[in-house]
Amino acid sequence: MTVTLTKGQRVSLEKVAPGLTEVFIGLGWDVKAMDTGYDFDLDASAFILGNNEKIISDNHFIFYNNLTSPDPAKSVQHTGDNLTGAGDGDDEVIKINLQKVPAEVQKIAITVTIHEARERGQNFGQVQNAFVRIVNAQTNQEVIRYDLVEDYSVETALIMAELYRKDGEWRLNAVGSGYQGGLKALLDRYS
Repeated sequence: MTVTLTKGQRVSLEKVAPGLTEVFIGLGWDVKAMDTGYDFDLDASAFILGNNEKIISDNHFIFYNNLTSPDPAKSVQHTGDNLTGAGDGDDEVIKINLQKVPAEVQKIAITVTIHEARERGQNFGQVQNAFVRIVNAQTNQEVIRYDLVEDYSVETALIMAELYRKDGEWRLNAVGSGYQGGLKALLDRYS
């Protein structure tokens, strides 16, 4: 059974899916019917953070040009860039082996940005049906889902959710915070 979150809600993964060890985080969206003269290219990323809320190293920024975390187990893996977002279901996926994430990692921020948004005159107000979901990678069962319902009419970057450790267990925070300035705004926040 899926637990549906609203903006700002937090939930323990252990409470909603006891024994969960491997997940994939599916992110999806649709573009509203409008013509900006350019295709929309949305990109999912993961920022792997230490205690100071900053990326541990440049290699701890997981995106389409750096698909795996630097730890020996490659505990965080991006499955690749979807240039169009066409079709139903997940548009981009990030896999996480929760048991193998190194102890120095306190939080993994899951984000989505619009590639070349300023140059293309695009923003998240032109996107609809955006969601993030946590799926048990062993059973393919969706355990948590967060659908964005806010109108982000000027934002070009979103922090969708955060996986974080608290009291020895992984939890999820449905963040839904928008930023202007695209990927650079998020890099500035986490670097």
